[in-house]
Formats: sequence, C-alpha cells, structure tokens
Amino acid sequence: MRDLTTGNESRLIFRFAVPMLLGNIFQQLYNVVDSAIVGRFLGKEALASVGASFPIIFALIALIIGIGTGFGIVISQYYGAKDLEKVKRTISTMFISLGLVSLVMTILGIALSKPVFRLLQLPPDLLPQAVLYMNIYLIGIVAMFGFNGTSAVLRGLGDSKTPLVFLIISTVINIGLDLLFILVFGWGIAGAAWATVISQAGAFITAVIYLNKNHDIISFNLKEWKFDWEIMRHGIRIGLPSGLQQTFVAFGMMALMGIVNTFGTDVIAAYSVGGRIDSFASLPAMAFSAALATFTGQNLGAGKDERIKKGLVATTLMASVFCIFTTTLIIIFREPLVGLFNQDPEVIRIGSEYLTIVNIFYILFTLMFIMYGVVRGAGATLVPMFISVLSLWLIRIPVAAILSKSMGEAGIWWSIPIAWAIGFIGAFAYYLSGKWKGKVITRLKPLED
Repeated sequence: MRDLTTGNESRLIFRFAVPMLLGNIFQQLYNVVDSAIVGRFLGKEALASVGASFPIIFALIALIIGIGTGFGIVISQYYGAKDLEKVKRTISTMFISLGLVSLVMTILGIALSKPVFRLLQLPPDLLPQAVLYMNIYLIGIVAMFGFNGTSAVLRGLGDSKTPLVFLIISTVINIGLDLLFILVFGWGIAGAAWATVISQAGAFITAVIYLNKNHDIISFNLKEWKFDWEIMRHGIRIGLPSGLQQTFVAFGMMALMGIVNTFGTDVIAAYSVGGRIDSFASLPAMAFSAALATFTGQNLGAGKDERIKKGLVATTLMASVFCIFTTTLIIIFREPLVGLFNQDPEVIRIGSEYLTIVNIFYILFTLMFIMYGVVRGAGATLVPMFISVLSLWLIRIPVAAILSKSMGEAGIWWSIPIAWAIGFIGAFAYYLSGKWKGKVITRLKPLED
C-alpha cells in the first residue's frame, strides 16, 4: 500500500504509474500474441475473425469494467480518509457484485454472439471461426473480472506493483499455451482462445492465494464478506457513468467495425493488426490517467486539494513524453510491425496506412485521458461520459461513414483523431470549470484542538 498524500507529486505518480504501464503492456500481449500467432500460422481469415470478435467482447464487459473502476475510486477516497473498515466493505461489495454480473454476461454473450456478428455484416466465411473464438473467450470472463477487480483494489490502496507480477506470470503462460495449443496440438483458433482463458484463470487464482496469505485488508474469505448497499450506491454512482461510457465506446467500436467489414477480409485483418499495435500507444495515457485518478482520490479524501494541480501538470508532461516516444517508434517501424502478424502485401499496406494516420495524433488521446483521470479521481464521471459519447457518436461514426465513401478505408482512420480533438476540448473545458471538485464522497476530518 502507498500513501499518495505526502511527498513529491511527480515522483509519487511516476513510481505508481510505471508498474501499471508495464502491467498494461503485458496485458496487451494477450491480444498481440494471440493475433500474431493466429495471423502467421492460421492465415488472414483467422486473424480477421479474432479481430472482429473483440469489439463485441468489449461491449459485453465494458459496463462491468467501468463499475469496477468506480469502486476503485471509492476505495482510494476511503483509504485517503483512513477509514479502513469502509475500505474492507467496499472490497467485498465490489467482488460480490462483479461475480454475479459476470455470470450473466457470459450467458448473454454466448447466446447473442452469432446474431450480433450477422448484424455487423461480418463476411459469411469468417463467421464460424469468429463465433467459436468469442464463445470460448467468454467462458473466462468470471476469472478476468476477478483479476481486474483485484488489480483495481490494489491500485486504490496505492499498490501498482503486485498486479504487475501476476500479469507477467499470466502473459508468459498465455504465450506458452498459444504455441502449444496451436502449433503442437493443432487446435486452431480455439487454441488461442483457450490459452487466454486458462492464463487469466491462473492469474486470478494465484492472486487469491497470495493475497489471502500476505495482505491485511484484502481477504477472499467469503464468510467475512459483507454487502453494503450504501457503498454499492457510491460505487454505482461513480462507476456507472464510466461503465456506460465504455459501453457506448464499445458500441461505437462495433458500429465502426460494421463499416470496416464492408471493405472485406484484407481491411478487416489490417484493422485488427493496426488496433493491436497502436494499442501500445494508448498505454502511457491509460496508466498515467489511472495513477492520477488514484492520486486525486487520495488527496481529495485527505483534504489536500492544492496537490492536485501539481500532480496534473507533472502527469501531463510525463505521459506526453512516453506517448511521443512510443508513437514515433510505431510510425518508423510500421511495415515490419504489421508484417509480424501477416505477410500479405495488401494487409501490410493498409495496416501501415492506419498506423501512420492514427499515431501522428495520439498526443490528443493522451491529453484527453489525463484530463479524465483528474476529474474521475474526484468521482466526477458523468460529464466525461457525455463528452466521450458525443465525440464518438456525433463525430467519429458519422465522419467515418461519410469519408469512407470518398476516401475508402482511409476515411475511417481519419475519423479517429478528429473525434479525439473534440473529446480533448470538452475534457479540458470541464476541468477548467472546477465543478468536478464537488463530487468527492469523503474527506478526512480535521483534528480538534
């Protein structure tokens, strides 16, 4: 656990963000390794099937991820206020909620997978493999929610290193199982899905065993868990807007995928590869934003508002440096990077085009996410939700539909940075308004003389 309410702001945020950044990198390796092995050994059709499944999977789990993030913010504020009993109750309430909802999501996802793929106009020759991959992947949602929930709790308590260790273990297992199931056992696309499910379950079980033995606050003893409706209300109030935002983003990804699907297998495969590669460009923004949210939550809970602006400035500078470095590397090596996934010349050309257009403007995404981090740390998640939804559905999707008719698939790629620019302007304006400060749920009471 780490107290972020005292000490140098830059150093604290950097030390807290870097383990999360490394953790996010290893987490992305799940998708990258799956896609690379599938694309190189099973072909571009299998690669396109895997890529087409992710927007639907994300749509199913986005709401719960957002609510879990909300509980993490509640934990950080209670911890900053030194109310450990409320911290424990928040943890147990979160896990009970996530466990029940994840079961529902698994059933719904498997039941709706084929109709949704058809609705998105996925080419018929890709449909069987896409449905197979997604249905197997969904079996592991319970373990995935459990592990992500555990990571959110630890981050709320100021610990970003322990989740990193478990992620590294999980990623190594996933790579080994991918190679075993696909190259040795010949399980095809199902092998990639099962490798991910087993590695995520292994990470969650390992985390449970370790934390039960070594952590004072987090316990997975069901007999000691208590469900608190008041804490549930706080978690939903803060997390639901983030969850809805992620859900609308996921539906937007599905709508965008529907436009991409009309261009055929080569564009679908290239878009899948481009998304896997440029996801690494988003990691600095996501890690530093999450660190800033925890930093903001703890300091607001401790009544130390003056530290937040310093933290914001420091985080913006650090995240921007990481972003520029990452995107520059991706642009320079875009063709060999795409080639790691598939050697088809047309897939390489289209994937390289996507990476060039999108990565030049990733600084806008980074700045937008940093603004979201500071206001979310205060519990102000409703306005960021509206900003994201509006920039996606009123800007990105219509622009993609219009430009793709005159520019081809490149018009879809250009819609992405245009939407980021609008989102950043809205997020920055809300931060300047200062209204987000009134959303904090608890503060440390001043000591009486």
